[in-house]
Amino acid sequence: MTDTSSLPTALDLPALDPLPDDTQRYFDICVEKLGFVPNVLRAYAFDKTKLDAFSALYNDLMLGESGLSKLEREMIAVVVSSCNKCFYCLVAHGQAVRALSGDPMLGERLVMNWRTADLPSRQRAMLAFAEKMTRSSAEIVEQDRAELRAEGFSDRDIWDIGSVAGFFNMTNRLASATAMEPNAEYHGLNR
Repeated sequence: MTDTSSLPTALDLPALDPLPDDTQRYFDICVEKLGFVPNVLRAYAFDKTKLDAFSALYNDLMLGESGLSKLEREMIAVVVSSCNKCFYCLVAHGQAVRALSGDPMLGERLVMNWRTADLPSRQRAMLAFAEKMTRSSAEIVEQDRAELRAEGFSDRDIWDIGSVAGFFNMTNRLASATAMEPNAEYHGLNR
């Protein structure tokens, strides 16, 4: 049995050793840009196919072309993760909100109660939709989409809001199921 104390989850799934060359390059880029490899990537590193699929979807949703800003996508991640009480994502994406907004308090407000944050009506509508999708998706009706359109969101934007919220509902559950721990470095960044 592997020593799991250095693993990013409670599961005995050590990373491939050695890492495939392209995975090692990806991890090296993370270290260069962030100073560390996010534990979520380390957690997936036991299976290259799963890591590549996760990374491709994450990069498309969070970094790809969209009518939603990177900050708005991170805000959705935090609000969904707050509903789901996902410690990993609250820490990691709360830090991203701090970094992108330049506001060290915004991430914490979104974690605790996004309604207390001073946000424009457009972002309030977006976060209300993401929260409803998380808590009671079967109750979404055309009026919910109409409220987003009234705030200037296109149908493509609504797709992206739903895709980001859906992705984090999945990853929150996996992080909770595996006791995934956030990197300690996140806690002190952008304060």
